[in-house]
Amino acid sequence: MNVTLFPAVAQLALLDQRKISPLELADEHIRQIERLNPALNAIIDFDADRVRGQARQAASGALAGLPVTIKSSIAVQGHRCEIGSVLNRGKVAEADAEAVARLRSHGANFLGSTNCPEFLMAYETDNLLYGKTSNPWDLSRSAGGSSGGEAAAIAAGLSAGGLGSDSGGSVREPAHFCGICSLKPTPGRVPGRGHHPPCIGPFSILGAIGPMGRTVADVSLLFQLLSAQDPLDPVSPPVDLRPVSIEDAKAIPIGWFEDDGLTPVTAETRNAVRDAVRALERQGFNVRPFRPAWLEAARELWWKFFVQCGEMFYAPTIRGREEELSPIFKKFLEIARAEPPLTTESLLQAWADCDRVRGRLLTEMREVPILLTPVCAVPAFRHGEREWTIDGVTIGYLDAMRYTQWFNLLASPAAVVPVGTSAEGLPIGVQVAGCPFEDESVLAVAAAVEREFGYRPPLLAG
Repeated sequence: MNVTLFPAVAQLALLDQRKISPLELADEHIRQIERLNPALNAIIDFDADRVRGQARQAASGALAGLPVTIKSSIAVQGHRCEIGSVLNRGKVAEADAEAVARLRSHGANFLGSTNCPEFLMAYETDNLLYGKTSNPWDLSRSAGGSSGGEAAAIAAGLSAGGLGSDSGGSVREPAHFCGICSLKPTPGRVPGRGHHPPCIGPFSILGAIGPMGRTVADVSLLFQLLSAQDPLDPVSPPVDLRPVSIEDAKAIPIGWFEDDGLTPVTAETRNAVRDAVRALERQGFNVRPFRPAWLEAARELWWKFFVQCGEMFYAPTIRGREEELSPIFKKFLEIARAEPPLTTESLLQAWADCDRVRGRLLTEMREVPILLTPVCAVPAFRHGEREWTIDGVTIGYLDAMRYTQWFNLLASPAAVVPVGTSAEGLPIGVQVAGCPFEDESVLAVAAAVEREFGYRPPLLAG
């Protein structure tokens, strides 16, 4: 197999054993990028000489020489940070985001920035600056969003791993679409300082920078290296890493459900959830059917904060320039503006309801602290596709994505692991979610699921 398709931890082992040099590994990734990126359009800021220059420097640390990519909403000094918008055309980051600075301190080699939808407000990566990112499993399909460029790059071996961000499923849905792993951590455990736009207000609960990789081991390594309090980030908690062994994880009751009772999922998605459940049962985990009653209330509040408050946050930026916006962002504005405007009273009530609903969900999860669920109602969709028929029911674009949104409102960790395959041969992931600050438990269960499934390279990447 092409070395660029090895797990990041395996590439690091080769570097440590001096079986490959940082420059040789960089060159392998450069060749993969030059071969596949024209079709995928995943990396949008790439300079081979810059990558080789980093590789020639004597880096040290846990990631020394590892080639990584970063979503273009996360600042990397000297790289474009345009957030997919012509309104930010040519913007270059002057300093590293805190998470990026930590990767740099561990010796990572930055390959470039990855594509995203304009202002991150879509589940498909497309914009007027760089165009659409395609799925390495089927170029006629989306890589997801908003971390679609990052997911496509990792799945196809253009990158060993990297960082995305997630306020409504944006590292999880692309991972599911592209057949890789990801973690939306508890907000603040991976510092969010240096993300654009900043994770403030309701987005301090909803949003998080999250690691993405081909395996749970890759994601776990990045999380371990990034997870420490940032004293300049008001939502970064003083929580130390807490290793969770496989035996510890087996003591945690795990609940699972195939759908939320409102939006059906494809038959292959149901099968993937069941297969993951059976895999955990074979390993001795305590697994039982369980679906919290407060999911829809959480989703309704997520909608107010992500959609309606998101539109309000962007209003000053786009004022007078709406004709320059991409169709995909204009559609987001149309959806947001179709809602009754938030008043002072309704926003205050929503903020109070947020704490109330989160409390109800956490109460429900006291006896079942880990949940195993679908990631999305459908696998990767065709570019521009916006509705699907499942079991005779027409499912709209945002409803199909609801399975990730609950855990943004709850501010809890949620990981994705590839498990199944659709009738068209597309990857299907499952989601492992937990209570806030139980990131290590979520990763331990995700690793157990992965033992019987996990990453497969798309054919075009080999």
